[in-house]
Amino acid sequence: MPALTSILLVDDDPTTNYLNKLLLTRMGAAEQVLVAENGEQALRTLGQTCVAETTTCPQLILLDMNMPVLNGLAFLEAYVQLPLAQQQAIVIVLLTSSLHPVDLAHAQQLPIAGFLNKPLTKEKVHALLLEHFTQPVA
Repeated sequence: MPALTSILLVDDDPTTNYLNKLLLTRMGAAEQVLVAENGEQALRTLGQTCVAETTTCPQLILLDMNMPVLNGLAFLEAYVQLPLAQQQAIVIVLLTSSLHPVDLAHAQQLPIAGFLNKPLTKEKVHALLLEHFTQPVA
């Protein structure tokens, strides 16, 4: 399975970001692992990396739900308003420890590919990459 160009981790917990980045790096899941501590930083990162002349736009975003400044739902609502160039082929997965049923229902109306419960593990990453980034054999 080839490595993705870039993965963006969005979580306000520095320890979680450190451990997830370490796991993804050791697995060789991506050439680059970017980190944002809230949805606002994540939107800025997309604005900087998802421009026509670069190929560093994250192919996968692992998004926490509960964060200060701009939480996961608010990020998703802002994300759908971005120019299409900044939404190019990005798979967004909510990575969270708990999800309120109202938030779950709201999130399912937004552009997410799925949910993963924390903590992130090698098995979860492998399954996610197989599901969303492996080309079917014709």
